[in-house]
This record gives sequence, C-alpha cells and structure tokens, in this order.
Amino acid sequence: MDSDKLLNLATELGCLLAESGAEISRVEESVYRLLRAYQGEDAQVFAIPSCLIVSLKAEDGRPTTRMRRIRSHGTDIELLEACIALCRELCRTTPPLDEARARVGRLPASCRRHRPATVLLGYAAAPAFFCPLFGGGIWDALSAFFCGLVVGACLLFGGKWLGSNSFLRTLVCSGIASLLSLLLVRAGLGSNVDLVTIGVLMLLVPGVALTNAMRELVAGDTYSGLSRTAEAILIAMGIALGAAVGLGIGYIL
Repeated sequence: MDSDKLLNLATELGCLLAESGAEISRVEESVYRLLRAYQGEDAQVFAIPSCLIVSLKAEDGRPTTRMRRIRSHGTDIELLEACIALCRELCRTTPPLDEARARVGRLPASCRRHRPATVLLGYAAAPAFFCPLFGGGIWDALSAFFCGLVVGACLLFGGKWLGSNSFLRTLVCSGIASLLSLLLVRAGLGSNVDLVTIGVLMLLVPGVALTNAMRELVAGDTYSGLSRTAEAILIAMGIALGAAVGLGIGYIL
C-alpha cells in the first residue's frame, strides 16, 4: 500500500464531500471507511468546516499526515450523492489507488451542470411560488418573479464584484431585493411590498447551513456545529441589514 497515494485519495474525496454540502460527521466517516477499506493502519480523521486532516501509519511505521484547506462551501446535492456512491463503491471493490483517484478527479465534471438561463428561471420561480404561500396575490407573485430574476443574476454573475464573502453577497442581494420590491409595488406591479420582499428573501435563507449545524451539534461535533451556526446567524444578519437599507433607500427616493 502506498500511504501517500492513499492519503491524497482520501483528502481529495473528503474535500469534495465538504465542499458539496456534507455534514462534518459524514465527511469523517466516509474518509475513515475509505482508509480502512485499503488497510490503512492507525487511520485518524479530523474535519472542521474549513479544514480536513487525515493521518495514517506509513510503510516504515511512521505517522503520515495530510492537511487540506477547505476554501469554499456550497450545496450541490448531485455531486454530494455522486461522492457518497463512489466512496461506497471504492470501499467495496478497492480498485488500484491511481484508478480510484482518477475516478474521484472526474466527479465534478461528470455531474450535470444546468445552463445559466435554467438556473435564473429557478431563482425567479421560487419567490413567485413563495409569495402566495405568505398570502400574496397574483401580481405580488409576478413582482417577486422579476425580483428573483435580478437577485439570481447578482448571485450568478456578480461574483467578480461581490467576491466570495457570503455576508457581503447576502447584504447586497437583500438590499437589491427589498429596494426593487418597493419600486415595483409603487409602479403598480403588486400590492404588498412586505410579502413580495419576504418571498424574494427566502432565496437567501441559509436553510442547509442551519440544518447541518443542528445535526452536527446533536452528533457531538460541537466546534463544527457552532461554526456553522455562527455562519448562519451572520447570513441572517446580512439579510436583515440589507433589507432595512434597501427599504430605507426606497422610502427616501
């Protein structure tokens, strides 16, 4: 067994799991099972939302460790499912390490990627359906549709100006959503600015982060759970502050 190749395989798969939205306990368990399947001795795995550390005993008996920084987080259910399925297959069949790593490397490209127009349509349709759930009418839903289209465009194409900071991105998108909702209602496209704004802001609610935070706290991963909870609270503050600023600007105009 080549311990270096096994560590590289395990860390690469673990990072893909974490970046696609897996909870920390799943990342640690999947990587540990992979190491044990390849007869990795004294396997140890430690993961937090921003870092993955994997260690095992090398051929000469010395401990060997890999540490990988996890720079981005998201929610990609299709990639997550593919990573889990491949991990189970590797544990069951244990192909050569070079082949296994090549298969892991092909995972991101193998998952289906929707066209930007399709994603934009999803961003627009979601607020249009959320709005009636909160009591809005047809015109409110239509107004939320246009607001969702603009917010979706900011999320998809605004990375060059907004960067990767989730708080700043949420703050700006929330402000745009609330300001545009107010202007559309004033223009006669919709009757309740609060319902339109709430429907659009549902796009920014950190639901997956909160769910994973609760799961990790229950599983005993206190540090990871508190970290994700703090992240979710920060995003919620960005939503509230952005909405307040957007509405304030709208009422001044």
